[in-house]
Amino acid sequence: MTSKRGDRSMFEGIFWDNDGVLMETELLYYRANAEALAGVGVELTREEFCRISLQRGESVLALGSGERSEEKEQELRRVRDEIYFRLLGEEARVIPGIRQTLELLHGRLPMAIVTSCRRENFLRMHRQSGLLDFFDFVLTREDYGASKPDPEPYLAACARAGLDPSRCLAIEDSQRGVIAAARAGLAVAAIPGELNAGGDFSAARWLLEGIGQLPPILGLKPV
Repeated sequence: MTSKRGDRSMFEGIFWDNDGVLMETELLYYRANAEALAGVGVELTREEFCRISLQRGESVLALGSGERSEEKEQELRRVRDEIYFRLLGEEARVIPGIRQTLELLHGRLPMAIVTSCRRENFLRMHRQSGLLDFFDFVLTREDYGASKPDPEPYLAACARAGLDPSRCLAIEDSQRGVIAAARAGLAVAAIPGELNAGGDFSAARWLLEGIGQLPPILGLKPV
């Protein structure tokens, strides 16, 4: 675990990203995009997916749309979304250690989920996760205008919770998520997964190897 500046005891709320932090879904999203693009003869590498989707927050489907960009991309998105929805119902899993950490933190301070995931997909993956009771509220992509790396999602979450962003902690796994939270004024603990490992996490206060390193940041014993 690497850390930088700051008083660890001052947090009044914790805001959690979802995909890659709570749920193992980012590889499923890569597979859905890759399968949709393969249908039009385009091979999507993990490196391209990480650079375009996870780091920049842009759609990889533009790789298969060519000059017919808008119409073709809409069709690719429909195919991708159908594949992803199916995979979420079949293979989405809670990341190991998350449930134990949430049980330790529950009731100590407000917590919410701030995700770029569409509500339909979010509810699909959490149908049997058992995690949602740990949180005071959830903001999905429909609940704000500009998505990460824009700070709006986290500013909206802090406003809803009635909390000063400078007194809150965000848990993120992606470069654009870390940037969004930092721009909003939150302290950030980054836990990069396999697909996000090459990102720039310099805006994070803590760079963690796993969720088990989070409790000590909050003055609690490790899970």
